[in-house]
Parts: sequence; C-alpha cells; structure tokens
Amino acid sequence: MQALLKRWWDSDLFWSWRHAPVAIIATVVLALMLVGAFGAGWVAPHNPFDLTSVELLDALLPPAWEPSGTSNYLLGTDSQGRDLFSAILYGTRVSLLIGLASVLLSMLIGIVLGLISGYVGGRVDALIMRIADVQLSFPAILIALLIDGVARAAVPRDMHEIIAFPVLIGAIALAGWPQYARTVRGSTLVEKNREYVQAARVIGVSSPVIMFRHVLPNVLGPVLVLATVHLATAIITEATLSFLGVGVPPTAPSLGTLIRIGNDFLFSGEWWITIFPGAALVLLVLSVNLLGDWLRDALNPRLN
Repeated sequence: MQALLKRWWDSDLFWSWRHAPVAIIATVVLALMLVGAFGAGWVAPHNPFDLTSVELLDALLPPAWEPSGTSNYLLGTDSQGRDLFSAILYGTRVSLLIGLASVLLSMLIGIVLGLISGYVGGRVDALIMRIADVQLSFPAILIALLIDGVARAAVPRDMHEIIAFPVLIGAIALAGWPQYARTVRGSTLVEKNREYVQAARVIGVSSPVIMFRHVLPNVLGPVLVLATVHLATAIITEATLSFLGVGVPPTAPSLGTLIRIGNDFLFSGEWWITIFPGAALVLLVLSVNLLGDWLRDALNPRLN
C-alpha cells in the first residue's frame, strides 16, 4: 500500500497537480462541496424538506449578519421558512447526482456508438455520424427540452414527479452523446490499424472482443477529459431545465430549482434566496471546469 501511494505521489500526473495552484484550489473547493452535498444529512443544521421541522414564522429571514437575521439560519430562509444553507447542501447533492448519472449514461452511449462507427466503418459509420452531426446542429438545451417534453406528454400528469429524475438524466445524456461518439470514433480509426489489432484478427478474435477488450482501453484517455468538462455542462443544463420549471420536482429541488424560487423574490428585497444558490452553482461549475482544463493540459503530451 505504501509503495502504491509513493508511486502515485511521484507520478507525472500528480506532480503536475502539485505545481498547478489553480487546480489545487479547484480541488479543495470541489472536495468541500462534495463533502457538504453527500454528507448533508450530517453537515446541514436543518432538514429543509422535513415539514415537521419547518417554521413558517421564520420565513424570509435575512442572513445571520443582517440586523434582523439570526444565527440559527446562517444564510437566511426562503418563503417557506426553510434554512437556505441546508437547502443549498441538499440541492447541490441533487445537481451532482443528476450530472454524474447523465454523464455516465452519455459516455456509455457515445463510447459504444463511437467504437462501432470507427471499427466497422462503411454505411454504419456514415449513418451514426450523420445522426451525430444533425444533433450537434441543435443546442443541447433544446434537445433536452424536446426529450423532456415528449416524455412528459407520454405519461399521465400524476406520474410526472415519479419520472422526473430518470427523464431528466436521459434527456441530458441523449443531448451529449455525439461528443463522445466523435472522439471515440477518431481514436478508434487510428487504433484499429495498429499491429496488436491486426494480430488479434489473425488469431481469430471476434470483432466485439477486439473493440471492447483491446481498442477501448486505448481510447479512454480523451474520453475521461471530455467527461470532466461535460460534467460541468450537464450540471448547467440541469439547472437551466429546473429554472425553466421542467426539471426536478419542488419536493427535491436542485440548485436550479432554488434559483428559480428565489428569482420571484429578487426584486422585493429578499436577494439572498437566489444569490446564494447561484453562487453555489457558479463555484461548483467553475471548480469542475478548472479541473477539467488542468486534466486536459496534463494529459496532452505536446504540452509536457
């Protein structure tokens, strides 16, 4: 174990991280937000979604440092008396879970289609890439809105809250798979002409085994970098959909939902209800983006 840690400490990737102050700061900020989000049950001073603990008389209280604020609610409360700091922690968890799940699903779809497209070639390649080109001509948020709208129209209204999370994850994933498919296809076109692939063909290894056992590990590098950057985009897309009112249900709000709720009170003087969730969203996306930029540069051999 000690030898493994020493090897990791002395690796080129970790050396690059230790000498990148921006990456270190982004890692610390992201780590703190992850701990707060996934440990919200222990870190949050209140459970904002437990109706028995919500006090309506404490509605619209300002942050603790304001004259009429109270130390019980560090960042104030919303219109229902929920602790805003606790709501942000729980909302960050929802945003992260949806972002991670949609990125993983998008990676799965894009990697499989990209491998098939690059390895098989011919009409299959042309068909998959033309579908990807058509989809890339539309904004991702428009694709996600279309998929979400079709899914909601296909089920009864009383089931909308039940299917909200899987539909949102699927919509964001289906809007982002072409980037992975194009990246994997380009790398597969190079790898399939390598000697190890030709040797596998000669000894009779099947094409699916060659694609997923031999080619796939050698094309994952660019995909991991793309996934890091795409995570920030997925979180923004989820926040946008929730802000528009077609995202997660109000019973389990994300950061986008909290911003939408606070936007109704922004011009009446209760600025904290929307400013603090917005700042949390900016910090989350910015830290992920900065880590993605560092990882892209660290794994680029031309810059090393």
